[in-house]
Amino acid sequence: MSSLKKIPDFKNKDEEREFWANSDSTEYVNWKKSEKVTFSKLKPSTKTISLRLPEFILDEIKMIANKRDVPYQSLIKIFLKERIDKELKQTVL
Repeated sequence: MSSLKKIPDFKNKDEEREFWANSDSTEYVNWKKSEKVTFSKLKPSTKTISLRLPEFILDEIKMIANKRDVPYQSLIKIFLKERIDKELKQTVL
């Protein structure tokens, strides 16, 4: 492998995110020398909320979740994220 490219300095996280989204990391990082690490002290980036739903909606969500073999709360998060992405995509156009 030839010498690695220098990772540029970034002005902010968005600039760094854009760079890595469009760059091949193998040109900048020797992954053969990488080590596995665990971040045991990280706090989850979730926030607990209380959400009131009509029982029939919750029952339907649980039924769909059961068919997909996923926890119903995870399915709710998936549905919300899909809808948010759709709404944001429509507002950009």
